[in-house]
Amino acid sequence: MNHSLGIAIESLVAALLMLTIGYCMLLNSRLKRLKADENSLKATIAELITATEIAERAIGGLKLTVRDVNENLGNQLTAAAQMSLQLKKHLAEGDNIYRRLSKIVLAARPSPEPEPQPAVPNVSAAKAVAAAAQAFSDRRRSDGLAA
Repeated sequence: MNHSLGIAIESLVAALLMLTIGYCMLLNSRLKRLKADENSLKATIAELITATEIAERAIGGLKLTVRDVNENLGNQLTAAAQMSLQLKKHLAEGDNIYRRLSKIVLAARPSPEPEPQPAVPNVSAAKAVAAAAQAFSDRRRSDGLAA
């Protein structure tokens, strides 16, 4: 019995060792896959870092562009506002000259019978031109120029 008990124990130990070796081979293959995944993950992380750096540089360039555009647009809007004020002044002067010339023409025209004077429209021609110029200066295209 001693001899068969020893063989049974040795056989059990051999079987357990075979199972252990098989399990170690399985773990080894899984560790190899994990190591390969780690390398691919490192490569992906490196690509993400590179893409992030490129995006940060692009954002910096966009910020500079926006600042330049804001400065230029501000200058153009200021110039347009000044031009609009000048046009309003010139149109007011033109309206005044138009009224004076109308009075001179009416006074110089001989009239055998007094005709009723036509009603002066509420808005003079000069004011209509001023309103059109103002509407024109208020409209802007996306590139900052008047449309």
